[in-house]
Amino acid sequence: MNKVYFDNASTTAIRPEVIQEMVQVMTQEFGNPSSTHGFGRSAKVVLETSRKRIAKLLRATTSEIIFTSGGTEANNWILRNAVASLQVKRIISTKIEHHAVLYPILAMQASGVEVCFLSVDEEGCISFEELEGLLADEKPTLVSLMHVNNETGVVLDIQRVGILCQKYGAFFHSDTVQSIGKVAFNLEAIPVDFLVASAHKFHGPKGVGFAFIRKNTRLGAMMLGGEQEKGLRAGTEAIHQIAGMAKALELSYEKLESERLYLKELKAFAWQQLKDAFPDLVLNGREDTTLHSLLNVRLPFSADKTAMLLFELDMKGIAVSRGSACQSGTSKPSHVLAEMLSAEALQKPSIRLSFSYASTKEEVLFLVEVLKGLA
Repeated sequence: MNKVYFDNASTTAIRPEVIQEMVQVMTQEFGNPSSTHGFGRSAKVVLETSRKRIAKLLRATTSEIIFTSGGTEANNWILRNAVASLQVKRIISTKIEHHAVLYPILAMQASGVEVCFLSVDEEGCISFEELEGLLADEKPTLVSLMHVNNETGVVLDIQRVGILCQKYGAFFHSDTVQSIGKVAFNLEAIPVDFLVASAHKFHGPKGVGFAFIRKNTRLGAMMLGGEQEKGLRAGTEAIHQIAGMAKALELSYEKLESERLYLKELKAFAWQQLKDAFPDLVLNGREDTTLHSLLNVRLPFSADKTAMLLFELDMKGIAVSRGSACQSGTSKPSHVLAEMLSAEALQKPSIRLSFSYASTKEEVLFLVEVLKGLA
């Protein structure tokens, strides 16, 4: 049976070179990096070299990179500490953020923190005029807006948001889990205070990520119990995962341009093949501002086709994810598409295709043929 994986926005396969790096570290560098003996010092070198490699790729300083278990932990830490440590009184965000951002914000709103949600249009874009209007009412504020939406692939102009935040003295946090490793970053030039990353989104291991915390921005500790990560995150560092993450990020940026061009062409091919097969197909998002590796489409299928669509595709060996219909076995619609689309549009099934360097045109053609059989 064919095996087609078009769910790379969910997680990616680890590159072989990354696995080799991790095996080398696991077999040769088993010391605790906090220990003062030779084994510990050797492990500490691996840890700090990995930090330096990552910082260099993003044009950050090593002191600005804090290792975490992934994006969810980093987002929760930053959001909750903005109120506790930075005296933030208001959070500005949207309802189309990843749940790792949206849920902590809703919890803080329930506890009394002022929260303002920006509106989004039918293409998943914010109004910069609305954002500036809110920022003009100056009070200690954190703006939290994701760089690339994980469902639609819509890309936010974080440079423009950062400039507005600087103008009005607001902190700026961006969930960059879907963009780090796929988009170039120069953090010397981008006016953002906090970013987050998760290694398994750019062909690294699961269970490890990092936060970028702008120099001289004082956040409280996320975990107590040790002096690791400058006292901000206690616990022995998983250096094999961290080394694997650094290797994965290096490879992603070494291959960035060639893979971007390949994926841009593949995405255009997939869009054209789907449009030829289903002329009434609709793009969820804005064509000129979506990530090169992600395509979210609304299929012109009847509502009764929605419930079993992913199951039928899975039976054919095709892995995709759904937008507007059932998620994780529930009947709740995608919270992202629910903010963007009309009730009528939400009745149509949407699927998200997210590609990697390993995806092929032959796999796209197979998907289209299977979908034609399910229409």
